[in-house]
Amino acid sequence: MSRIQQTLNRLQKQNRKGLVPFVTTGFPSPELTVPIMHAMVEGGADVIELGVPFSDPMADGPVIQHASEVALQKGMTLEKVLDTVEEFRIRDENTPVVLMGYANPIERMGVDVFIKKAAEKGVDGVLVVDYPPEESEEFAAKLKANDIDMIFLLAPTSTDERIEEIGRLASGYIYYVSLKGVTGSGNLNVNEVTSRIEKIKKHVTIPVGVGFGIRDAATARALGACADAVVIGSRIIQELESAKPDEAASAVKSFLKEIRKALDE
Repeated sequence: MSRIQQTLNRLQKQNRKGLVPFVTTGFPSPELTVPIMHAMVEGGADVIELGVPFSDPMADGPVIQHASEVALQKGMTLEKVLDTVEEFRIRDENTPVVLMGYANPIERMGVDVFIKKAAEKGVDGVLVVDYPPEESEEFAAKLKANDIDMIFLLAPTSTDERIEEIGRLASGYIYYVSLKGVTGSGNLNVNEVTSRIEKIKKHVTIPVGVGFGIRDAATARALGACADAVVIGSRIIQELESAKPDEAASAVKSFLKEIRKALDE
């Protein structure tokens, strides 16, 4: 059983919700990523999503796009993202880490090389935004053979057929994108999200995390009521943008503590 599955199973037994924060690797600077990851765990994170910066992040809104640009300017690469996970693992062998990114950097490195390195350095899950399920069968099988979960996105527009197909291939958890459009969009309709998650759960057996549009403790609590985990990305990047570099980690920790408290109430 993967670290992600162990973590989410434990939370379900405790009747608690997973908190999954996202940060772009290398933002606001490469040397701050590992301290930010540890601060996330101290703030109550159960799983960490690490964004792999890419020059054309089509699913990301302006906040995460900007973070990607900054990280790339500071020399962040997929190789260095994997090194970041390895460094994090020196102090933390338990918190699952999911890499979230696009196919291009993985294919440039070589799929088999990437999977081997990811497994060696302590990656637990991979979410490739632009790998549709019909093209992912072999990739998912190779990941699984290395105890790495393949995480898939589902959207409000996903058909029953797509949900079933992803339910068959996915492991770890499914990431439900609660808004049409790009990350960081506003206007969350909690009732609509709740009914969609109920529908998804008819087709899938693994936990469902929900993200895109979670800004504060109140929206996290509302969505936590229907999902197994909440994913927070753009809001964390904004916290990091407004904090001084030496206060970045503590700002994220304080913000996540509020979210954790709301989820546990």
